[in-house]
Amino acid sequence: MPSSFVYPEFDSLRSLFSSVATINGVGPTTAHLLQKLGCTIIRDLLWHLPQEVQIRRFSPAIKFACPNELITLQVRVINHSVLRKQKGRLTSYRVICSDSEDSIELVFFNPNLSYLKNALVVGSEVIISGRFEIYKGRFQMTHPDHIGPLTSRAFWEGAEPIYPLTQGLPQKMLQKIIKASLIKCPQLPEWLSSHILKKYHWPSWQTALQKLHSPSHENDLHLGHTCRRRLAYDEILSNQLSLILTRCQAEVAQGHALTGDGHLQQKVLETLPFNLTQDQVKALAEIQQDMASSSRMVRLLQGDVGSGKTIVAFLCMVKAVEAGYQVALLAPTEILARQHYKTMEDWARTAGVSLELLIGKDTTKRRQKIYQSLAEGDVNIVIGTHALIQPEVQFKNLGFIVIDEQHRFGVEQRLNLSEKGINIDILSMTATPIPRTLMLTVFGDLSSSYLRQKPSNRKDIITTTIPLARLNEIVMSLKRALHKGDKVYWVCPLIEESESLDLAAAEERFAMLQTLFPEKVGLIHGRLRSHEKEVTMQAFIEGSIKILVATTVIEVGVHVEDASVIIIEHAERFGLAQLHQLRGRIGRGSQESYCLLLYGESLNPTARARLNVMRSTTDGFKIAEEDLKLRGGGEAFGVKQSGMPSFKFFDPIAHQDLLLQAHDNARAILSKDPHLLGPQGQALRILLRLFEKEQTFKYLKAA
Repeated sequence: MPSSFVYPEFDSLRSLFSSVATINGVGPTTAHLLQKLGCTIIRDLLWHLPQEVQIRRFSPAIKFACPNELITLQVRVINHSVLRKQKGRLTSYRVICSDSEDSIELVFFNPNLSYLKNALVVGSEVIISGRFEIYKGRFQMTHPDHIGPLTSRAFWEGAEPIYPLTQGLPQKMLQKIIKASLIKCPQLPEWLSSHILKKYHWPSWQTALQKLHSPSHENDLHLGHTCRRRLAYDEILSNQLSLILTRCQAEVAQGHALTGDGHLQQKVLETLPFNLTQDQVKALAEIQQDMASSSRMVRLLQGDVGSGKTIVAFLCMVKAVEAGYQVALLAPTEILARQHYKTMEDWARTAGVSLELLIGKDTTKRRQKIYQSLAEGDVNIVIGTHALIQPEVQFKNLGFIVIDEQHRFGVEQRLNLSEKGINIDILSMTATPIPRTLMLTVFGDLSSSYLRQKPSNRKDIITTTIPLARLNEIVMSLKRALHKGDKVYWVCPLIEESESLDLAAAEERFAMLQTLFPEKVGLIHGRLRSHEKEVTMQAFIEGSIKILVATTVIEVGVHVEDASVIIIEHAERFGLAQLHQLRGRIGRGSQESYCLLLYGESLNPTARARLNVMRSTTDGFKIAEEDLKLRGGGEAFGVKQSGMPSFKFFDPIAHQDLLLQAHDNARAILSKDPHLLGPQGQALRILLRLFEKEQTFKYLKAA
């Protein structure tokens, strides 16, 4: 949809935020096609960069043309002839042209005869451009890219940008539209300091954009090109300014000093069958120090799978209860919410605090009862899904929020929950270790606590890679594992990101295993009703089901302590982060655990490298760094998978040095001009508007 923002104070941006329909020749149909490319306003067209450049050379004669090159020629049309007809339908057509010395055949399949006869009039001289070939000793050009009068020669000579397209939108039309949008591109006030411009030899913002749309060589589109780096820096600078401004606002917000005497914590600690790791003790101290401050806490707890984030979070939650406040834990899925409730139920009973579970599938009567208990303050801790965000949910005194797998929630959802109290302390948790370069792009320099150690009773998971051709051997080993009493996850492959095909693969594998192991196999997937999932999971936990066939619905939150084997089919189709999360479903008890990664016949180098990484380490932080290297910034921790931001120009790998420079520069700028009111600050406000960092303007007070 076109941007709805209005910029009365920024007239220079008005043209950029105009609809693409304001460009001559762009009607409703074309505008709809452009929208499919993500281009609804003129700024989007400017940011739709070429993916390659084609170099066309004018050849003075046919005999000087080089085979397989894009060539532009001046020729005379000699004659038209039909090459082939099939069942009365014209399928192939030939036009013979000459430059007075040599002839060339223009070949068309399923042609538009009316167009060809008008464009290639016998006896006329025309300009043709396309890929030059020699076929059976004859000069040939199949489906020329361009046919036009002699005056069009200059247009089809030199470099041509090639843009990503959508069906129904020709390359020539998109080139023309983007060229028209470049004319509307204004010269904006410079927001970068002269020092930065000189240091990197960067052009202006406008010049950089124009040059990227007018490449003369393939290197002009490289991530390391001066113009691309300039725009990448602009984008990441706006990102860093926005994050730091938001963070500063959170830091200065007056919060609650959540201090207690520790008696509830102590009750829980005394009954734990294990000792906290050094990392857990350190993280607990860091979080509680923030909680005790009068400033609002916004902290991230990063912990590898199985590192014990849940107990750290719960100990902090009872600390908030000791201080007289209510606590909410927001989980992204019902399975994960139920898992947390089951894990914390005994701890809450030990501490003597009331604990409730609120999910969307609850009956109206049950929901109303919980709503009333929360409003009256009778519930100390509530665990729930998106149901917690609903307007009907009101708290008497909410003071502490834990958001698990926070990247799965949008900013608006997180805000909706945090606004159910006043300046609530927020602890976010993630089991997806995030490399530092990506941490800065998402959280600025948000305070983080890390859990790298695993509990002392946990053994390393033995990971092996096995070709799918040995499936029969795997089934035989499965029989031995079941005889020993092991519980097994069998994860079915991702298929073209299609939920229905994923489900079909899971059902097929379930049927095969059910035949071999009657009454011992269960199936779980995203389309099952909540009750059906719960019954199947409970059967697996209790042991009446020994093999759980699943899609990636089990990726996060499923905790079955005595599950010791996971088989991941077509592991080469999964990303490293996802494989690591799936492997984390086992190795949660004291027994030896095994992860079998089954792969198909043909492995590309990247897939092979991913499997080698999984086999060589169980350290999630190392895996995250390798994932970033292997997949690149555009794919690693993609938006769909992990909520990382999508960038138009910035690449976390190629532009890592720019990220660190932008981070330091943003801090320096805001230390001198915290409200961006000076000359450079006013220009930076335009930059923030340009990248639609609208939430930032809430924190920029008027002069």
